[in-house]
Parts: sequence; C-alpha cells; structure tokens
Amino acid sequence: MSPPLLFTPLKLRELTLKNRIVVAPMHQYAAVNGFPTDWHLMNAGRYAAGGAGLVILESTKIERRGCGTVGDLGLWDDAFIAPLRRIVDLVRQCGSACGIQLGHSGRKARTGRPWEGGKPLVENPGLADWDQWELVAPSALPADERSPVPRALTTAEIAAVARDWGRAAARADQAGFDVIEIHGAHGFLIHQFLSPQANQRTDEYGGSLANRMRFALEVARSVRASWPAHKPLFMRLSVDDDAGWGPAESVALARELKTCGVDIIDCSAGGILARPVSSAPLGYGYQVPFARAIRQQGGVGSMAVGLIVHHEQAEAILQSGDADLIALAREMLYNPNWAMDAAQKMAQDPGFSMVPDAYGWWLGKRAAALPQLRTSTQEG
Repeated sequence: MSPPLLFTPLKLRELTLKNRIVVAPMHQYAAVNGFPTDWHLMNAGRYAAGGAGLVILESTKIERRGCGTVGDLGLWDDAFIAPLRRIVDLVRQCGSACGIQLGHSGRKARTGRPWEGGKPLVENPGLADWDQWELVAPSALPADERSPVPRALTTAEIAAVARDWGRAAARADQAGFDVIEIHGAHGFLIHQFLSPQANQRTDEYGGSLANRMRFALEVARSVRASWPAHKPLFMRLSVDDDAGWGPAESVALARELKTCGVDIIDCSAGGILARPVSSAPLGYGYQVPFARAIRQQGGVGSMAVGLIVHHEQAEAILQSGDADLIALAREMLYNPNWAMDAAQKMAQDPGFSMVPDAYGWWLGKRAAALPQLRTSTQEG
C-alpha cells in the first residue's frame, strides 16, 4: 500500500520536503529592534522537533518602514543574518527545512501588538528611529477610520522597495534559509497595490488589473533574481478579499507569478476589510477552495491553509488534488507535535524516526514495550 500523500516527500526545485506538512508563518511580535530572541528559537525549534516538513518563520520586514509593530523581525541589514542563521541551524538539526516570509506592512505599519489593543501608535514609545517608521502606501488612503493617512509612494520609491525585497532575499540566502515566501496578502503593502480599494493611483501602478499587479510582479522578479535558482519561492495571496480582488484576479496573477519563478501560492483570504470574506464562512478548511482554484486554474502549485485541524482532513485535501502542501498555524500553536501525532495515527512512523533521536529513541522504546498504549491525543 502506498503511503498517505501527507507523508509522501515533495521535491520543489532541488529541495525535498520529507512530508507535506508546513508550519505557516505566524507573527510572534517578540523581536527587539528587529532582532530575533530566544522566543523565536524556541518557537521554531519545537515545530521542527515535532516532525513538520517545513517551518516558515513569521513575516520579516524588508525595510524599517515596513514593521507592523515594535516586535517585528527585520532583514533590512546584514546584522540580522547571523541571529537568523542560528534559528535555521536548529530547525535543520531537527530534520525540517526552514523558510522565511518577507513582508512589508505599508499603511498597516506602526501599530501596537494585538494583545495590547492593536491600535495605531501616534506617539513615540521611546524608539530612536521613530521618524523613520513612516506609513507609506500606494495611495494616501488610511487602512480604516482609526488609522493615520499614509504617504503615497513615488514611482522611484516603489522601485526601491522592490529592490529592498531582493536585498532581503539575498540576506535570507546567506542565513541559510531553504524557502522564501513573499507576503502578498492580508492587506499589507503588496496586497494594497493589488486592491482597487486601497490603490487609486493614476500612473502605471494603478487603475487596470495589469497595472495593479505590476508591483507584485516586480517584487517577485527582484526576489527571484537574488534567490538561488535551486531554492523554491512561495508567495502568499489573499485569493479573495471581498473588496474588489477575488479568485479570478488571483488566478491571473498566479499565472504571471509562475513565469517569474514562483513555485507555490500560499492561499489565504481577507485583510483589506476588517471582517472575514463572505465567500469563505469560517469552518474547517474554509479557505481550501482558494487553493483548489489556484492549482487547477492558475497552473501553479498551491498550499492550503485555514482551520485544517485533523490528519484525515489534511489527507483528503491532498487526495482531492486541491493543494500540494498543507499549512497549519493555530493548530500548531495548540499541538506543535501535530506532524508526529498524525504519523502515528496513520501508522507511518512506528519507530518515531521522523523526529530527533532525543525524542524518537524514548518514544520508540515506549511504543515497543507498550504496543497497546493510547496516547493523550488518541481516542480511548
């Protein structure tokens, strides 16, 4: 009997993932002046030790203005390379590939952490570079009624920001990352350019669909040019935002991104409006149809995400051809050993060989001695 697709390796360019389970990038808001802390090391390491095939670090900003909060990670300077390499090394030692998401918050920058209210910061909280933390966007339109009005980027600045993405990609390579994901979703800068609601420019970056896609494609080309050809490139999109950007537009963009060297589209939704999109009512796998549309109509690989909780659910998504990879976020926060647990439930790793020896040897010994044992994550 062939193994489940969930535990079938996947080759992307010259990288082979040991399984199809991906830890989605999740903001931790724990950086100090853009630098990772021990929290980031612990957080990434526990997912890798739990058996995931790919662990993607949270949105890491390509320039100072792009930080959403005081706790965002940065990669706009060479000084960030060595601390990030420490995380990459740990993830790899645990048997997983390591990715990083590169982003820019645009008009959604300079806010408080969500558990601190998430409100726009209007006064300097004691930062030496407060004046550099400027809100910029395609157009001088605020994110919502409580947000300040951003400054519209000039055409020269737009080109410079795309180049900054490429420079950050080169630093990510120096840090040893296996995968880059460009963050083009959730109402952040690239998504702002795509959105007819956030982007009301009248030059070559606004108006028509082709013009609104221009920045996203320039970023993808900039990153691909600075990222080794043998390493995969992902891009996260809000496939539907309920505000003028939907699946048809995302499919058109995905086709163009494929020609730019993007291998996988990470299919999410929303972000322009402060509410869930109407086409994806909250429920198990609620965003899977977006991954299906991108894979089947866009002709590019896709990754499904969004309330994927159970291994049977994940396997069904793959078997249906809806996605090539399964990304988990909050479920991984709840159970960082999700991959190891799924392998046991699917009888794929009786000796616990897919996790580091410091876990696997002890768990394998227990399993051999007590074959009828039911763990705390199994029914019984």
